Amino acid sequence: MIELQDIHKRYGKPNSAPEQVVTALDGISLSVKAGEVFGIIGHSGAGKSTLLRVLNLLERPDSGSLRVAGQDLLSLNDAQLRSARQRIGMIFQHFNLLGSRTVAENVAWPLRIANWPTEQIAPRVNELLARVGLADQGHKYPAQLSGGQKQRVGIARALATGPELLLCDEATSALDPQTTRAILDLLAQLNRELGLAIVLITHEMDVVRRICDRVAVLEAGKVVEIGAVAEVFLHPQHVVTRRFVQEAEKIDENDLNEDYAHVPGRLLRLTFQGERTYEPLLGEVARRSGIDFGILHGRIDRIKSTPYGQLTIAVTGGDLAGAQALLAERGVRVEVLR
Repeated sequence: MIELQDIHKRYGKPNSAPEQVVTALDGISLSVKAGEVFGIIGHSGAGKSTLLRVLNLLERPDSGSLRVAGQDLLSLNDAQLRSARQRIGMIFQHFNLLGSRTVAENVAWPLRIANWPTEQIAPRVNELLARVGLADQGHKYPAQLSGGQKQRVGIARALATGPELLLCDEATSALDPQTTRAILDLLAQLNRELGLAIVLITHEMDVVRRICDRVAVLEAGKVVEIGAVAEVFLHPQHVVTRRFVQEAEKIDENDLNEDYAHVPGRLLRLTFQGERTYEPLLGEVARRSGIDFGILHGRIDRIKSTPYGQLTIAVTGGDLAGAQALLAERGVRVEVLR
């Protein structure tokens, strides 16, 4: 669906001194598959919003190549680009609704711009409002809606022209946790039922964990880590990624290291995925290998629809190598921390 190669974007006036030039994107290369939910995570200033706006050429890169649905967007003239953008929907952090128009008129607006036949617009608007759970809200104005309802209107509007790709610019960061979950569930449903590819930028790892298939981590305009969400979340390699995971899990690594310093034995981190998460493997391994263990830290949750668990344990006595081999045989990933 999307292919980016060596994308660069800088901001600054012509002939500006180097210190006056801001590099927003510094050689970004990545791809997004059709029907995939792809997350882009980074702290403020990492380049997330610029990258998202490059995907529909609201921001034109200084160099690099960009293909969406097989089309080279950088080679299109203005009329061709307007047509291509009808296949790319976008939803925004602060909704960007027209306050003087009703909900139905907001959803109809892109259809009018695209010159849809008048008699087809109302049925399409009704269909979209029903899909996002606002079938009875079409007569209201944005000021009469909650934040979650406004974002649902934004989603309906983004779907109006039947896009293949949906871009989400911090779509849940202005919402409370319960409403965030509802909006993410709606996006996941749209992905399943319509086969939409979704690119979602965020600064929250919980959002990525709940909905995304793959994720790219940005820092200073570069991709510092990319991969399947389960791999990146459970085994982060870059310091920035580890910080995001620790924030999501409310872990202070320094505090844990201080606590573990006085714990005897070898420290292991065990990662379980799928149905193995719920099986009593540790007890069996302890009986067979003769080890004793204490659980120092743990969590059980889901990444999208897949259950996972991670435990940090202290092991003493018995056959440690045998215990590690037994765990590996059962599909448990074992990392020796100390």
